Amino acid sequence: MFIKPDYNLKNVYEINMDELKSQGIKCLLFDLDSTLMVSKTGKFLPETLDWFKTFEKDFEIAIISNNKNESYIENANKIAPCIVIGKADKPNPKVISEYLKSKGIKPHCTVMIGDRPLTDILAGKLAGCKTILVGSINPNENLPTKFIRMIERLTIKK
Repeated sequence: MFIKPDYNLKNVYEINMDELKSQGIKCLLFDLDSTLMVSKTGKFLPETLDWFKTFEKDFEIAIISNNKNESYIENANKIAPCIVIGKADKPNPKVISEYLKSKGIKPHCTVMIGDRPLTDILAGKLAGCKTILVGSINPNENLPTKFIRMIERLTIKK
């Protein structure tokens, strides 16, 4: 199976918010670990929080994570500039669809942004959203993780 993200970028900082606004995008949904936060750290990089400030007034924003650790998600909610929803079970699009419905936002006005084609991007596609695949926010990932990412990216249709 091939998955084609609408955009394939080096990291979240390369997202062109003006371009998304011009396309009628109103909502940005992000994965958490490795997309916005170095995996398993429970902390945002200062530059990530500063980056959020540049566009949070222009978009509805949420973080949709597969992380099942309740205390981890609770902590992320305390420090994140938006709501963090855990236990999403991506690629199942149910949590994405429910969130959009609760906010009255149409899927075609939404972008799902994540680092994993087989979870984040597939969930966004199944929910009817545009998608942006990004590389990990952590340039120093361990070798097994880098290998898994390389294998997973073979599912991407360029």
